[in-house]
Amino acid sequence: MKTYRIALIPGDGIGKDVTAAAWQVLEKVAGKTGFKLEPTSFPWSCAYFKETGAMMPADGIATLRGFDAILLGAVGWPAEVPDSVSLHGLLLPIRKAFEQYANIRPHRLLPGVEGPLKAQEFDILCIRENTEGEYSGAGGRVHQGTANEVAVETSIFTRAGVERILRFGFEQARARRGKLASVTKSNAQKYSMVFWDEITARLAADYPDVTVTSYHIDAMAARMVMAPESLDVIVASNLFGDILTDLGAAIQGGLGFAASANLNPNRTAPSMFEPVHGSAPDIAHLGIANPIAAIWSAAMMLEHLGEKTAADAIMHAIAAATETGIGTVPGKDKTDTITNAVLNALA
Repeated sequence: MKTYRIALIPGDGIGKDVTAAAWQVLEKVAGKTGFKLEPTSFPWSCAYFKETGAMMPADGIATLRGFDAILLGAVGWPAEVPDSVSLHGLLLPIRKAFEQYANIRPHRLLPGVEGPLKAQEFDILCIRENTEGEYSGAGGRVHQGTANEVAVETSIFTRAGVERILRFGFEQARARRGKLASVTKSNAQKYSMVFWDEITARLAADYPDVTVTSYHIDAMAARMVMAPESLDVIVASNLFGDILTDLGAAIQGGLGFAASANLNPNRTAPSMFEPVHGSAPDIAHLGIANPIAAIWSAAMMLEHLGEKTAADAIMHAIAAATETGIGTVPGKDKTDTITNAVLNALA
């Protein structure tokens, strides 16, 4: 029986609850499908930072490298630890060290879920460059606290980085409906974004079966609201992808349904899977967090590991639960109620 070693990082707030829910579903589907999951849990979180002064130990990356995949709950507790510390102390180092350069977020309405738009029949795959661009961390501040203070944040775009995320986008579009939307702001950012557009145009020649269209970020935001059914695969930089995927979560009914994968497409290191919603301190410990995004992320993890039958079973179980109205309205159902509905559908 094949065994997968999974690193669990429940993190902060509702991350603990939704990770526990996702793990129940994973264990059940593994037992039914014929493989084993071997979990190791790590307490790395803002609470860990307050105890140790670090979001993870110095050998954290080396420790994680031996796993087949990482399942993350949520990280962040801004009242206790600044988001700039928690993000740069855990998530970004993992993404960069393991070359998880493709952040994948699916946006579609589950059965029984009502989104805020008139359009209902959309299926968008948003691909965000995940390791460089606007979140490279290059820059600094001088003369802090004075009237002459200066802050500089430099975006870093490499040809290798832009080419590989665009090729990944083209390949995903080829496997889906053959349409790729490349998003920039090249009318205002005449260096980095023109660079991106030029590479997009050059690579398009290698994918004659894919229809590629370039959009400015503002136009794409409008299109996601006005005509989401016209979109297939979207590829964007780190910042633009971050913004567009939160909009995607909104049109699919909310962050409780927003799953994601941080992929190392070359499989030279583990990939990481996480819900998009964050730690939600305002509802932590109330038992009302929607675990669907985490369970969906777990299904994405299984598909990446090659267990597509099990991944499909989870997605069918989620759909069966939401079709009955369970988990479709934020705060209406308890976390356990939603989890049990998915577990029962698996049976």
